[in-house]
Amino acid sequence: MRRMTCLAAILLAGAGHPGSALAQGRGAPAYWAAKPATLTPYVAPNRVHWKLSEILATHKGRADWVQPMVRNPEMEGDYISMGPGRKTKPQFYADDRLAFIVWQGSLRVSVTGKDPFGAAKGFMVNIPARHVYTLETVGDVPSLRFEVRQAGAPPLYPGTETPTPREGWNYVKVTGTPGLWEDRPSNPLYFDFFKTVAEGGKMPAPAFVRDDHFTVNVIRQPAAPVPPDTNLGHFHVGITELWFVMEGSIGYKIEGFPYFSTEPGDVVIAAKGRWHRTGNDPAAPFSTRIPINPRPPALHNFEVGAVQGD
Repeated sequence: MRRMTCLAAILLAGAGHPGSALAQGRGAPAYWAAKPATLTPYVAPNRVHWKLSEILATHKGRADWVQPMVRNPEMEGDYISMGPGRKTKPQFYADDRLAFIVWQGSLRVSVTGKDPFGAAKGFMVNIPARHVYTLETVGDVPSLRFEVRQAGAPPLYPGTETPTPREGWNYVKVTGTPGLWEDRPSNPLYFDFFKTVAEGGKMPAPAFVRDDHFTVNVIRQPAAPVPPDTNLGHFHVGITELWFVMEGSIGYKIEGFPYFSTEPGDVVIAAKGRWHRTGNDPAAPFSTRIPINPRPPALHNFEVGAVQGD
């Protein structure tokens, strides 16, 4: 094992070996990254910046609604509001997890084999594959959550339930194997951001959830000056990245758009192949963004000589 570790270190350090191109930091050997010749377009419902204030204004006066926001080959994301007393059908996903962030009201979350728990504003919830779950709004105000799923994954239902019709799919009663997905111990069922991080100063480590198709991180940093537009940030070759703004304000410079700032509850999307850069509001003591992407983690491609960061 020691010999293999030393050999790997030598190969990565060797300037003539392809692995050296992935060394990190200023002055690291350069490599050629493929970038789309034409900027990846934002096709509806995708947009670079979803403002929560505008979403709420669109659905004003309604308790039950869904706002489609993210649709790409890897992931789907929606804001979902459920009125007081509303409850989802028991359901689960075949091979992928579901994650959501509660932003208003309170949900009672019930998951197979777990103790039910309440999730209020700032709770991050992770439901592993093949775990039946239900969500119920408790209290006298609607619950609001930002939910992210694997693209194209239809929900499945226990045999005692009547499936909700889904265009393009027929539900067939079956039995299956291998049963519940045993999630990694490092992926918690839920995480109370405001109590644990904003008040307690304790971060999830190394991420909230991570697997081969889904990562959710928490990045909390102090105020910082706005970088110049000459700082392009980085781009990803094959994935679209999105962020949920949890706290403070994050400033964004995404290729093809002017610099803009955000508010808590906003969602930002960087289409694959576009340069993008994040920064923390100079006026906010701390700002927190929740990056969500389908790689563990995605390769960050920076300009040669640039100061590297998220």
